[in-house]
Amino acid sequence: MKSFVTALLVLPFTLFPPVKLSAQLPSPASQTNVFLGTSGDHGQLSPAASYPFSMLSIGPQTYPQLHAGYEYKAKLFLGFTHNRFEGVGCKGSGGNILIKPFLGNNPSASRLVKTAESAAPGRYSVAFSNQIKADFAVVEKQGIEAYSFPVGAKGFYIDLSHTLANAFVAESHEVSGQQLNGFVEARTTCNVGTYKIYYALTIDRPVKWSDSSNHKLTAVLDAADTQVNIRMAFSSVDVAHAKANLGNQAYAAMRDAATTAWDDVLGKIEVKGDPERAKLFYSLLYRTMQSPYVISEPDGSFRATDGSLQQTKYPLYNGWAIWDNYRTQLPLLSIIQPERYQGITTSISNLYTYGKRDYATQHEPSNTVRTEHALVVLLDAYRKGYQVNLKSICDSLISDVDSLDYSHPDKALESSYDAWALSQVLRILKKDELSAKYLKKASDYKTYWKKDFEDLSKKDVDRVSARGLYQGTILQYRWFAPFDLKGLKELMGGEAAYIRQLDHFFDNDQYNHANEPDTQAPFMYNATAEAWKSQALVHQLASDTVVQYYFNDNSRGIDPFVDRIYKNTPDAYIRTMDDDAGAMSAWYVFAAAGLSPACVGWPVYYLNVPLFPELSLHVAKNKVFHITVENYVENRKYINKVRLNGRLLDRLWLSHEELMKGGELVITASDVPNKVLGINNIWISDLFANK
Repeated sequence: MKSFVTALLVLPFTLFPPVKLSAQLPSPASQTNVFLGTSGDHGQLSPAASYPFSMLSIGPQTYPQLHAGYEYKAKLFLGFTHNRFEGVGCKGSGGNILIKPFLGNNPSASRLVKTAESAAPGRYSVAFSNQIKADFAVVEKQGIEAYSFPVGAKGFYIDLSHTLANAFVAESHEVSGQQLNGFVEARTTCNVGTYKIYYALTIDRPVKWSDSSNHKLTAVLDAADTQVNIRMAFSSVDVAHAKANLGNQAYAAMRDAATTAWDDVLGKIEVKGDPERAKLFYSLLYRTMQSPYVISEPDGSFRATDGSLQQTKYPLYNGWAIWDNYRTQLPLLSIIQPERYQGITTSISNLYTYGKRDYATQHEPSNTVRTEHALVVLLDAYRKGYQVNLKSICDSLISDVDSLDYSHPDKALESSYDAWALSQVLRILKKDELSAKYLKKASDYKTYWKKDFEDLSKKDVDRVSARGLYQGTILQYRWFAPFDLKGLKELMGGEAAYIRQLDHFFDNDQYNHANEPDTQAPFMYNATAEAWKSQALVHQLASDTVVQYYFNDNSRGIDPFVDRIYKNTPDAYIRTMDDDAGAMSAWYVFAAAGLSPACVGWPVYYLNVPLFPELSLHVAKNKVFHITVENYVENRKYINKVRLNGRLLDRLWLSHEELMKGGELVITASDVPNKVLGINNIWISDLFANK
């Protein structure tokens, strides 16, 4: 087994200058469709005005309520809320502080019926049949809401107890002149933990407040006022910091600043090729950079997950969906957002210092989902050259692994991944005896696998959630041993049997792209002499028609989904498929770029033919990794030849170090597979590899 630890050590305090985009290309933000995945049960996304990695997002609340609070086809609006965790399950979460503009003297009698709307990264606009218009923009932790009203009685109805599917816990507020300040507490995603957000709100016109004492207020405007701005700012620290985050820029300046910020982060990857595919690409890349959220303040203040007030010298983050996105979104950020990723890595490490739960604590500084496999992420970051103080959290890592759940078949395999990661960390720390103990614990996955996953003759192997599985089947979870594909092949009877079983799995449409349990399976031919099968599968799943029988309401659909998974439409994705905080978007971004993580914990990427003839990854300051496809033709999906910096490669993988150095990768595409390329230099994960 070969692996490489990058020589690039990312400095935690360095912020890179904005990316200079090629003059002939449209800006990434202008190609981004924020309405992708916003209709029905197809992604759970919203078109809210947002800013990269900001906990504040101002978006529409429509009737009836969906996961993200918004339905593209809905006409009736309930108002606007100020956060939502994009793409998550459990029927959504967030939706704090509902503001409804109204006409007349009765807020409940004033209906908001949409007549037009538009949106782009950083901004959202809507017009209603009653002549009210609203334009929103968000920059960092502050936002502006620019309302236009007709002459006459009017005001704002504010519900401080509003949430989505997560429960409201408590709030406290204070009214002073045109200001409303306070905090809101609500349950995290899936109603497990609790988060607290402090806010500061100002209205730029005189108002008369009416407080109903049940968390609902009314701010009545003068009948002559037709242009009214609300400014909103958030903080996880306290009201004083929320107030400090309030700015005074006009809407147009805020909108332009937001666009510039989104162009900067989206421009970390430049693609050249089909314009419609480029729009899909940027629309999905956009979703990979909405979370986690910056929780620290410019003065270094932040709240830890135990509620304590702490200090930092660089931005820190919260708002995790690690179980969902640790194999896609987080590895992507480690490549194209290295300056942020050091802070993300430190923030994940801090969970072990201040308090970590598999889902959430009772003192979260922002909304969040879950943190399983955080240890795997830290190992991966360390091997990519990020600074991780493993020694200081070693005892907490051991305690975390010792408490893992092995009671269900899927839990046993997933817990074994963490046990393997701990064995690697302990080896790094020269704790060889302990490392051997946890390596043995990790190797016990084979016992669990033989017990539950070897015999496929049982009637329940194709039943979603059988034997207590989480959102998957025995047929799907049996492929989950990413840290030891060498051992998995042996369990299946050798490489020929492994390939035969993979063939049967995909030929019989048993794969489930509607959730994460088996999303690594399409890449698993790369661990064999038939890597070309992975090249074909990845291309099909990313850009062609597929057949999918599995859905996230735990049913094997009688009628399958037959369509492309990734479409630039409101009803994108498979029915019930969540984007899961950028997890599924990042899967596509990797596939489109021609590389995907081989095993999180080892800094290695498998190759496939990119979906564009040219693309460039801005991987570090003044370093660009160019990828070119020779003989590019639409749907030409096999790799015939690979050159890195002019040198022929007889392998179908790259190291993180090679990627982050910058350079040029040339992939020669073919209509037929090259069945000998790379067969003498296969990268395969091995439980007992030393490095």
